[in-house]
Amino acid sequence: MNLLVTAGPTREFLDPVRFLSNRSTGRMGYALAEAGVARGHAVRLISGPVTLEPPAGAALTRVTSAAEMLSAVLDALPTCDALVMCAAVADWRPKQVSAQKLKKNAMNGTLELERTADILQAVQGVRHPDQLMIGFAAETENLTAAADGKRSAKGLDMVVANDVSRSDAGFEVDTNAVCLITAAGVETLPLMPKRAVADRILDWIEANHRNRP
Repeated sequence: MNLLVTAGPTREFLDPVRFLSNRSTGRMGYALAEAGVARGHAVRLISGPVTLEPPAGAALTRVTSAAEMLSAVLDALPTCDALVMCAAVADWRPKQVSAQKLKKNAMNGTLELERTADILQAVQGVRHPDQLMIGFAAETENLTAAADGKRSAKGLDMVVANDVSRSDAGFEVDTNAVCLITAAGVETLPLMPKRAVADRILDWIEANHRNRP
């Protein structure tokens, strides 16, 4: 298959020094790309700013902002069989971006924000019916209900949900404990290495892959 995987955070700049971002390290997305290559799939990895070495054999596109990630996803989408949207894309960006570093005495303490593009929502308007779409939901409460709502609202085939309030799962660690949520129900996986989680996700993708005409 042709797999399209996104990973890592985005950075939404206020000025050349400051930006909004999140705690994503990209480890889960890179594990997915590595597992895909190991299984013989053609993998395109679209990565936000991380310190990880990309898996050998994956085609890498580096991006910084949510807008850049959206553009890269839409560019690669027509040839993919499955999109695994693992990146932690910023929901908001500063409304005004300064070309020069803002001085403290020139800032009034209020930062006006605007929404970034919803990449999964944008994809729904252009996806091929046979393409699988997998999203991730990082939650701190009401895990399965919130994630299943995301699956339904965005027309996803599966959502991988994890509780990022846990110290042993989610951000900045090598293990994860997730729920795989589909229209058929919820499969709860125990705590395991992120590479093992990646293999379970790819098992589902391979089992549900629909050959495109």
